[in-house]
Formats: sequence, C-alpha cells, structure tokens
Amino acid sequence: MDRYLTHQHWEFQEEVRAFAREVIGPVARTLDERSEFPWENVRAMAERGWLGITVPEELGGMGRDYLSYTLAVEELARVDASHSITVSAHTTLGTSPILSFGTEEQKKKWVPPLARGRVLGGFGLTEAGAGSDASGTRTRAVREGGGWRLDGSKIFITHAGVGEIFTVTAVTDPELGSRGITSFVVCKPTEDLDRTKALGVGHWPELEFTPGVRAGKKEDKLGWRASDTRELLLEDAFVPDGNRLGELGRGFVNFMETLDAGRVGVAALSLGLAEGAFQEALRYTQTREQFGRKIWDFQAVQFRLSDLATEIQAGRHLTYHAAWLQDQGRPFGKEAAMAKLYCSELCMRATTQAVQLLGGVGYTQDYPVERMMRDAKVCEIGEGTSEIQRIVIGRHLVREAFGS
Repeated sequence: MDRYLTHQHWEFQEEVRAFAREVIGPVARTLDERSEFPWENVRAMAERGWLGITVPEELGGMGRDYLSYTLAVEELARVDASHSITVSAHTTLGTSPILSFGTEEQKKKWVPPLARGRVLGGFGLTEAGAGSDASGTRTRAVREGGGWRLDGSKIFITHAGVGEIFTVTAVTDPELGSRGITSFVVCKPTEDLDRTKALGVGHWPELEFTPGVRAGKKEDKLGWRASDTRELLLEDAFVPDGNRLGELGRGFVNFMETLDAGRVGVAALSLGLAEGAFQEALRYTQTREQFGRKIWDFQAVQFRLSDLATEIQAGRHLTYHAAWLQDQGRPFGKEAAMAKLYCSELCMRATTQAVQLLGGVGYTQDYPVERMMRDAKVCEIGEGTSEIQRIVIGRHLVREAFGS
C-alpha cells in the first residue's frame, strides 16, 4: 500500500490501531450487550482530534487528508464497528455537508464544535417512504417570515439521540421533484445531558437549539448496538434563513455528493470488519486441534483463509484508491460505489466464514466473531444498499461509454 500511504499515514494508522486494541477491545462486548453508547471513548477520541480528522486546522480540526480518515475508520472497525460508525457518521454525514456547502459564517458557527468533538453531528435523509428512493422525501419546509417551518420525520438516523447538530432535507417546492428539495441545519440537545455534562463532551449549551426537533425511541438493532440510532422528529420546527444549507433546491444533489464520501467511509468500516474477523479466524486455526492436527493444517481451511486474504487485499486497493481520488480532487463517485459494494459484501462473507471456522465457539460471545457477523449485515444496507450501488455503478458506466 506504499503507493497510497506515507510515513505519516503509517504512524497515524498505528496510533489508532493501538487505541482500538487497548481501549476499545476490553469494553466492546459489554457495550454491545448493553446497547450502550461509548461516551468515555468518544471523549478520548475527541481529545485525540479524531472527530475532526479532515477538518482544516483553522476550524478546529486536524487538517489531515481523507486517506487518514479512511485509515481511522478501518482500524476502529477491526475491533468494534460501533466506534467506527460513530467517527464515520459524525465526519462524513454530520460535518462534511456544512464544510462542503455552508457559507463562511455557517462553517465558523457549527464546524469547530463538531471538529473538536464538543458535540456530535448527524445527517437526516432517510424517511419511512424514502429509503433507497431518497428523492421521495416528504418532510416539508414552508416559507415563513425570515425563515422556514419544517414538519416531518427522519428514520434510522445515526446520533439522533446523542447528537446536537444535524443537516436534514425537506421539500421546499413539491412541483419540482428532487429539484425542489433543500437542506437545512437543525439543532437539539443531546438525550444524555447528565452524562455529557459530567464528561465535558457531547453537549454545547451555546448552540441555538431548534424548538420542535427531538429524538424518537432508540432502535433495538441486530448490530452496531453501541451506536445510537433513532428517529429524528421535526414538529413545527422553525429555522431562520441562516440555517438553510446551500442553494434553494440543491439539497438532494448536495446530499448525493455527501453520500459518495460516506460510501468510502462505509467501505473502510466494512474492510476493517473483514480484517478483524479474518485475524480472529487465523489465530484460532493455529491453536485449535481436530483429529490430532491443527485445523490450519487442513488444506480446505488454508484455501478459505487464502481466498479471504486475497479479497481483503482487493478491497483495500478499492477503498484506498477511492479515498486517494477524493484527496486529489478528482471524480470518485463510481469508485466509492465499487468500494462500498465490494467491501460490504466481503465483510459479510468474511465474518460468516470466521464463525464457521471457529465452529461452536464462534456462535458464542466468548469470541467477537459473532458480534462482527451481526455488525456486518447493515453494511450491505446503509449508505445505499448493494442494489443501489450496482445502479450507481451502472449509470457511471453508461455515461463513460456513451456520454449520457
């Protein structure tokens, strides 16, 4: 991977890897069992600057490139996907829309507390009737005085409970279809006020909270159980004109661009999951004996792991290449979709194979592979399902071949 990574990348990767192994590893199982958000570790990651990796230093971030962010997401996911998606969703979905489409005033207002991890951010796109068809948004924004009145709800929103700053889409002109969708910034207090006040992270009282914005019931999920996922409700919520993000009617287009970057993050998360499961299986095959031999000595086992190692290397190339293209300011939408499609399906195969190779103990909580398998499934769904990725890739192929 020397083609993509510098010495600084390697050092940063090792720093995150050590943190994941030494700090996250010992508590990952308990947090998963309790479906508990890891506030203490979030504070530790915020103190290290990892909630603002790609944010310019003048706005409170680390000022690093997108490859650095990709490495962090990958390394965290090798140990626990919930911690990884916390950094990923906060960075590409919560913070990057403001960085990419906000005015200078909006950036100065909202990005520093996000970059420093003072608060967590989120992204409100998915609705009950607008999942894969994100253009089917029904949340409305009606012009009123010097602002907009928002009504609707968003579902499956990462950080809807724990977060405080969100970018959301709403229909401002129903006659224009996807060109009548605009994005806005809304703010609400975290649901964990007592805990965040005690820790000094997660709540920023200086924010101008939006009346009528609140979180719904916390989802009881199969995987990513230490990540916060809820409905985000917008009930007669008034925001001033200064909270409109980007041009009128450009919300859908802007959010699709945001998802391109988000897909690289999910590809990195999926890659990390596959790597973590692979390493667990490889270690186990070196010690477990059957029929008087280590199970590694059976050719069928070696073939399975050799195939997985090859696929993981291929996924790493796809993911790093997409991140590299983004850092170079070059088009990366097709490559992001390819990396997300390949790595999300790879992590499902890798974690399932790991459980199979560990046998009965792989199906227990004595080993992390059962958690990894549960965490893997949503990677094929979130940030656009595998089917949507194939549609996106197909559209790019046609445009490249025929210019249409």
